[in-house]
Amino acid sequence: MALLEVRKLPDPVLRQPAKKVPSIDSSVQRLIDDMIETMRAVNGVGLAAPQVGVSLRLAVIEIPDEEVITLVNPVVIKRKGERLLDEGCLSVPGYHGEVKRSVVVKVKALDREGREFRLTANDDLLAHALEHETDHLDGKLYIDLIETPEQLWRTDSRILE
Repeated sequence: MALLEVRKLPDPVLRQPAKKVPSIDSSVQRLIDDMIETMRAVNGVGLAAPQVGVSLRLAVIEIPDEEVITLVNPVVIKRKGERLLDEGCLSVPGYHGEVKRSVVVKVKALDREGREFRLTANDDLLAHALEHETDHLDGKLYIDLIETPEQLWRTDSRILE
């Protein structure tokens, strides 16, 4: 396994919709392992392939005290409700923002063995991570959801300079 470079704005790969994973071969398995290792090394909750420079619809999520979830070609099939959350991103270091996210998020995806599954998260960190990571796969960042400059702040202060 290897640590991968986490891409940061303004890297164009972060703004491109990712391509569907055509098959889960050994190179994709290796990428999944490397993404998990990288996510853990940088203390992330999730990591999408575009964040490591690979434009594929692939993400990993690890909620504390839970197993790693691998999402291959995920699609959000249901969103319900709305809540305001404090959000940050490894690809936008030094900032946090207040964004609207769904309360309930349901996705369908393939696991790393190619088996289809559905996952529903309700008003928790997993729901937040599912939306955040699938947004990455669509070329969107949390800062795109910020409605006013006052909703974005430096992590060392609440004033955007």
